[in-house]
Amino acid sequence: MSQARNPRNRQDRDRAESALAGRSAVVTGGSRGLGLLLAERLVDLGCDVTVAARDREELAEAGGRLSGRHPTARVRTQVCDVTDREAVRDLVRSAAEAHGGLDVVIANAGIIQVAPVEAIGADEFRAAVDTMFMGSVHTALESLPYLRRSAGGGRLALIGSVGGLVTPPHLVPYACAKSAVAALAEGLRAEEEQVSVTAVHPGLMRTGSHLAAEFGGDRGAEFAWFSALAGTPVLSMDAERAARRIVRAVARRRTRLVLTPAARAADLAHGVAPALTVRATALAARVLPSGGPDTPHPEPAQGRDVEPAVAHPVLRRLRAWGSALNDRAADAFNERRRHA
Repeated sequence: MSQARNPRNRQDRDRAESALAGRSAVVTGGSRGLGLLLAERLVDLGCDVTVAARDREELAEAGGRLSGRHPTARVRTQVCDVTDREAVRDLVRSAAEAHGGLDVVIANAGIIQVAPVEAIGADEFRAAVDTMFMGSVHTALESLPYLRRSAGGGRLALIGSVGGLVTPPHLVPYACAKSAVAALAEGLRAEEEQVSVTAVHPGLMRTGSHLAAEFGGDRGAEFAWFSALAGTPVLSMDAERAARRIVRAVARRRTRLVLTPAARAADLAHGVAPALTVRATALAARVLPSGGPDTPHPEPAQGRDVEPAVAHPVLRRLRAWGSALNDRAADAFNERRRHA
């Protein structure tokens, strides 16, 4: 009998998830996309949830969605920029005071920048590291003292990416920051005795994040390939299913979770044959758009402000097909709002 159909395994999963009922949880980057779905899953399981993000209006929409699904649930929202440690300290303290402690923290806040290296500068690297790596550092350091006091045993999850395990072309700042998140999660797991630390490395997911991602270089062409791949069913994963699997892994105190078959294959290939994997990514880079000789460092633009540029009509149809599911996800998971 397969693991997926084994009743004993299902009972173990259900038991682990039911243990989260009544626990207090914080999700950063929780106003849209994967973060919103993680918060929603925690609410479904009976957690008291604090959702944090930078955008006040997005947070209001997210809070309304969560409260609407479960009118009796205890859901809080708090504006927080994870690059500011004092703001994270206040977030964690407020959540613990409001809910009588802190049991689960998921550090999910992130940004995505899509561009060739020739079209970006040090600022893009700094922004990626400040948001994803230092944001995770701030969240972990501020929450661990509270999680160590959790009666049920604290749980900390750091959301990395397969991009932090295998560096994809045109996503180098993102990959650098996510690689650091992976190292942080492994180091904390090794040293922590009272709190379980779960490193999560998703592959492509249909969250609608292509609209909030920032595109540089040949922005229309970059948006075209990224939105298509991020929405292709074989390569990407349903975001709601991903959220369920992540929360289950956190509940079961798993050390590491790599999502999507493509991501697991890339992780394995890089571990077994790293030089060959780098050569393969170099070949992939050659078919992606260049930064353009006339505008090597254009101002980045969010996907919602970029018109996809695909010259060939067949490729244009393929892009439209590949991005259709992701476009629907954007509507479903609060990705359509324009950021201030």
